[in-house]
Amino acid sequence: MMRTLSLALRNLLRNRRRSLATLLAVMLGVITILMFGGFVRNVIYGMEIKFVAQSGHLQIQHKDYFLYGDGNPAAYGIEDYQSIIKTIKTDPQLMPLLSVVTPKLQLGGVAGNFAAGVSRTVLGSGMVVEDQNQLRMWNDYQFPDMFSSLALVGTPPDTVVIGYGVARVLQLCKQLGITDCPETTIRQEEPAASSSDHLAPDDIAELSMQETVPTAKSGETQIELLAPTPRGAPNVAQLKVVKAEQQGVKEFDDIFIALHLEQAQRLVYGSGTPKVTAIIVQLKHTADITRAQARINQLLALFYKDKPLTILTFGQLNPFYGQTINMFFVMFGFISVLIGAIVLFMLGNTMSMTVAERTIEIGTLRAIGLRRNGIRNLFVCEGLLLGILGVTIATVLSIGISIIINHSGLSWIPPGFMTRVPLTVRILGEYRMMIASGMGLMLVATLSAWWPARHAAGMNIVDALRHV
Repeated sequence: MMRTLSLALRNLLRNRRRSLATLLAVMLGVITILMFGGFVRNVIYGMEIKFVAQSGHLQIQHKDYFLYGDGNPAAYGIEDYQSIIKTIKTDPQLMPLLSVVTPKLQLGGVAGNFAAGVSRTVLGSGMVVEDQNQLRMWNDYQFPDMFSSLALVGTPPDTVVIGYGVARVLQLCKQLGITDCPETTIRQEEPAASSSDHLAPDDIAELSMQETVPTAKSGETQIELLAPTPRGAPNVAQLKVVKAEQQGVKEFDDIFIALHLEQAQRLVYGSGTPKVTAIIVQLKHTADITRAQARINQLLALFYKDKPLTILTFGQLNPFYGQTINMFFVMFGFISVLIGAIVLFMLGNTMSMTVAERTIEIGTLRAIGLRRNGIRNLFVCEGLLLGILGVTIATVLSIGISIIINHSGLSWIPPGFMTRVPLTVRILGEYRMMIASGMGLMLVATLSAWWPARHAAGMNIVDALRHV
C-alpha cells in the first residue's frame, strides 16, 4: 500500500500543472463550504443568544398557557411560584447548571396617551428587573455587544419601558428623544358628537362630567395601561415611561411594554393572590438543557404533582428558531451537494484525461506484471491524495480567512435584530463541521478517480501498448 501511495505521489508531481489545477478545484470547494457553514453557525448562535437572553432555556408554565394563554393570560397564572423557584434553586443536581431562575407575568391590555387621545393594544411583561438584566448577560458564544441593561434598574414600581413602535403610535417620540420617528400625515381630530351621545344613561353621563384629565409632572412621560383581571373586569394604572427600546422584530416592537413584576401583579390581580404566567430557567450552557429539563420534571412530579405544570424549551417557545435552522440546514446541504457535484465532474474529467495520456504507461505496467487491482488502486490513490492535500490546505486557509473577516470591522443586521452587529464567520472550534466537510470532499475526490481508474484497469495490454 505504501508503495502504491509513493508511486501515486510521484505521478502527481510529474504533472504539476494539472495536479495544481485539480488541487485548486478541491480547495475552492472546501473553502466555499466552510465559509458558508461558518456564516450559518454564526447566525444560529446569534439567534440562540437572543432567545435565551430573553426567555431563558426553559420555562415552567401552566400546561394550557402556551396554546390558550394569549386570550386571558391571568387565568393561567402559577400560584406559589416562589416555592417552586426555591425548590429549583436549592436542588443539588441543578445548582451547578443554573444561571438565572426568575418569574414573569405576561399580560395583554390597551395602552393610551390621554393627552394625545391615542391608544393601542400592547403585550406587557412584568419582570424582576435585576434578574432580567442577568438574563441579558448570557453570552455562551462570546458575541460582541449583544444586549444592554434594561432601563428599569433603580426605578419606582410605576415605571415602564416601551417599544419604539408603541412610542410612535402613542405620539411620544419627542418626549422620549426618538429621532427616527416621522410625523403622521393623518391629522388627529376630535370625533363629532352624535345623537347617540345624548342618549347615554344618566349615571354614565354623570361619571363623564366628573372625569378629570390626569396631568404628569414636568419632565415625565406618562401613559395609561388598561388590563383585564382573571374575571374579565378591566383595571387601569397610570405609568411613567423612562425609555423606549427597539425589540428587533417590528411586530413585537409595536406592542412591547416592560414593567416591574409587582406593578403587573397589582394591575392584573389587584388585592388578590399574586401569580405569574411563567418561571424562566436559564442555564449556564445550552448543552445541559436535556439534563436540566429531566430533573425539573422530577421535582415537579415529586413536590407539585397537584399543579398542572409543564416545561417548554426555548425552541418550543420560539418556533421561528427551529424553522430558521431547518432552512439554513437545507440551504447548506443543497450548496454542499452542488459544490460536491461540480468538484466530482471536474476531477473526473481531469482523471479521465490523465488515463488517456498514460495509456502506454498503463500497458507497460500491466505487461511487467501489475494486476488490474494495482492499476485501479494507483489512480484511486492519486485522487485520494489530491483530496487530502486540498482539504488540509483549504481548511487552514478558511480559518485564516475567517479570522480576517472577524477582525475586519464588517457589520450587518441579522434576523431578529434592528441594529447592526459585527459580522463573524465561525470556523475555528466547529470541528464537527470541518471534519464532515473535509471527509465529504475527500470522498468526492476518491469517487471522481474511481471510474477512470476502473477504465484504466480494464484496458487490453496489447491495445494499450500500441496506443498512439
